Amino acid sequence: MPGVESCQNYLFRYGRHPLMELPLMINPTGCARSEPKILTHYKRKQFVHSKSSQYRRLRTEWKNNVYLARSRIQGLGLYAAKDLEKHTMVIEYIGTIIRNEVANRREKIYEEQNRGIYMFRINNEHVIDATLTGGPARYINHSCAPNCVAEVVTFDKEDKIIIISSRRIPKGEELTYDYQFDFEDDQHKIPCHCGAWNCRKWMN
Repeated sequence: MPGVESCQNYLFRYGRHPLMELPLMINPTGCARSEPKILTHYKRKQFVHSKSSQYRRLRTEWKNNVYLARSRIQGLGLYAAKDLEKHTMVIEYIGTIIRNEVANRREKIYEEQNRGIYMFRINNEHVIDATLTGGPARYINHSCAPNCVAEVVTFDKEDKIIIISSRRIPKGEELTYDYQFDFEDDQHKIPCHCGAWNCRKWMN
């Protein structure tokens, strides 16, 4: 009962039940049965993590989610290291945040050096350049029927690119998302090798 902890000299006949050590739920009307909506809401909030808490966990646990291996699509690819449930934050796309003007200059330099270019636009003004300083997320390949989406999410007033599963992904399946490149003319088309049933044949 509430206030039992104030009984200093009382010898309890029946040992304390571990569940009774938890704080008691406060019912404004004095009766739990009269407040089903409040109780339901309370239980649901216990199990639903906010995006902020998910992101904090992601920063330390992402290595448990993925591994790098040869891709059946192209080059290297990123694979699920365990079963990933739908809406799981899998990994963050990290690199150097630069302005559009810098990105354009670097792109020309990388092309002259015959490098693979790994850039991801955050917004109209900034781009993440993962070519030299990026993480494993840069190896996620494009697919016309992807199992992940890339979302721009704001944490502590900073925009982050998070790769999130769009369905349940079994362990060992390659991770993919739609690059959503702008459409180009035939001279600048990039072939798509995703092999999906609805493959558009071109990435742009």
